[in-house]
Amino acid sequence: MIDFYTAATPNGYKVSIALEEMGIAYDLKVLSLSDGDQKRPEFLAINPNGRIPAIVDRDADDFAVFESGAILVYLAQKSGRFFGEGDDRKRSIVLQWLMFQMGGVGPMQGQANVFHRYFPERYEPAVQRYQNETRRLYQVLDHRLSQVEFLAGDYSIADMATYPWVKIHDWSGVSVEGLDHLQRWIEAIKARPAVEVGMRTPPRPDRSGDEGARQAEKRGSKIIQL
Repeated sequence: MIDFYTAATPNGYKVSIALEEMGIAYDLKVLSLSDGDQKRPEFLAINPNGRIPAIVDRDADDFAVFESGAILVYLAQKSGRFFGEGDDRKRSIVLQWLMFQMGGVGPMQGQANVFHRYFPERYEPAVQRYQNETRRLYQVLDHRLSQVEFLAGDYSIADMATYPWVKIHDWSGVSVEGLDHLQRWIEAIKARPAVEVGMRTPPRPDRSGDEGARQAEKRGSKIIQL
């Protein structure tokens, strides 16, 4: 059994998708980021960086893992699935595209979110910088997906890591127009039953309409100050 500490964020959804895809039993523990649950001593004992997601593997002497990419690798090794099984080159390709998300798509799109949605003052050069870089990274994904069905060839933890971020491109103010291969991939991932469950574990607060967007921006503004 896995204790799964998370919240309704793209990084959290990476792990919920993986747990569902791999069929690993878990106990969902939802943290309120705006209330600072991630900074409480009991959680910092699991993740000293005070960020979600994190897991504790009860079946492995309560072994704790933090950082979403590290969690995905741990779960893939535990389940023996979605990690280039039995082939060092395939495993390396999975890792390359996983690191592309961890070092590129996530940080750049995350900053696009901050400056486009959550920063108290709008600083247009920063908004443009991070939106443009996110779009460039999307173009890299699109080119890769013109050659293969999924990022590492076969469906893998690299896709699970990348999809929750690309899915919210509108929220980040980044278009996927003209990126036909990326759009094809988005629809293919979205159609997977485990992804559907994972993307509502936990449910995301309603961001539709002006009021929903304002409330989401207010929560985000508070979180980035913690």
